[in-house]
Amino acid sequence: MRTEKPQPTEIRQDLAAVRKHYSHSARNRAMKIEDRWHQFRLNLARDRGQHVTVLSLAGYGSPRWVRVFSRIVMAPSSDFENGRRVAKVIADGVRGWRNFVSAPVPFAEVTAKVAGHTFRMSADRGGIVDQVLELPADAHLEPGWQEITLEAAGAEQTKAEVQIVGDNVTTGVICDIDDTVVVTKLPRPFLAAWNSFVLDEHARTPTPGMAVMMERLLTKNPGSAVIYVSTGAWNVAQTLTRFLTRNLYPHGPLLLTDWGPTQDRWFRSGKEHKVEQLARLAEEFPQVKWILMGDDGQHDPMIYADFARRHPASVRAVIIRELTYSEAVLAGGRAEHPDSEQLMSVSADGEHLPGIQQVGEHRIPWIYGPDGKDIATTLAGYGLL
Repeated sequence: MRTEKPQPTEIRQDLAAVRKHYSHSARNRAMKIEDRWHQFRLNLARDRGQHVTVLSLAGYGSPRWVRVFSRIVMAPSSDFENGRRVAKVIADGVRGWRNFVSAPVPFAEVTAKVAGHTFRMSADRGGIVDQVLELPADAHLEPGWQEITLEAAGAEQTKAEVQIVGDNVTTGVICDIDDTVVVTKLPRPFLAAWNSFVLDEHARTPTPGMAVMMERLLTKNPGSAVIYVSTGAWNVAQTLTRFLTRNLYPHGPLLLTDWGPTQDRWFRSGKEHKVEQLARLAEEFPQVKWILMGDDGQHDPMIYADFARRHPASVRAVIIRELTYSEAVLAGGRAEHPDSEQLMSVSADGEHLPGIQQVGEHRIPWIYGPDGKDIATTLAGYGLL
């Protein structure tokens, strides 16, 4: 018996954004190649009868505005429900490469409903939505976790969570992921590829004691925001969220990046991404003093030291997870530590001692430890836990 070919799915794109992008003089060869690849995959998904899907990602904001994140992709209706992977697919294990199979919908039109108000947005050329929505003067959101609604033409309505940081909240946590909350033990050149394309999400190993330590920090500072910053691609956002939830890490939005080319480079800079997001959070929440968490296998110490010099009033403490010897070897060595005798002081056996970064009148503790238990002990000594 012959089966009928599925009808192509209707897709609604922001045509003004499409025209502006394709006529932009700064669109280089790498961007043109990627645009053609996205269009080819989109046409193929439509011909196969796949559906527009709005993926649900956590956002954050204040009582007066929200920053919304989502990805608009083409996928079989059996793979997702309410913008999330269906339970059976998750239980069977999701290999990383599957996160990159779904074709993005460039410049897709998206409607968001926040606090009873409707906003119209459009995705970028990779199908990623990252937009700040300002609420009218007569509307506001209560602090804590709130739900918003996202919808695109041809897609089911999706609920997404946003973490609303109250004006009275003065402490927050910004946390790196790889080698900070996840033990990787992989050479740096292969780390991103392995975690993104190969590793089953059930096979990731949490860093001992970090989830408990972070939960204690939140208990000590009720209402504090937790935001995870990583150089990973937006494609793995839901996988990382499930990993963090499964291992009892505090729930929080992810700030990831698009690995595609930009106007001035073939690949985005992970270091630059972290620097930009830290500066943005300092501007968005001037009343919050952040506890910065990272590891000594990348650029985190230098990034955090520089951020503290520029925004000393926005930093309460810096936590650096020390890699084991084998992890440091695979990482290509340890990161250089900030230029400060106090920060670089070591004990007789070569371990880092807690240090203080002095910026004007601000004294910022630097806390080192191989796991959450050791870090928690030092935090308690500073009265932070």
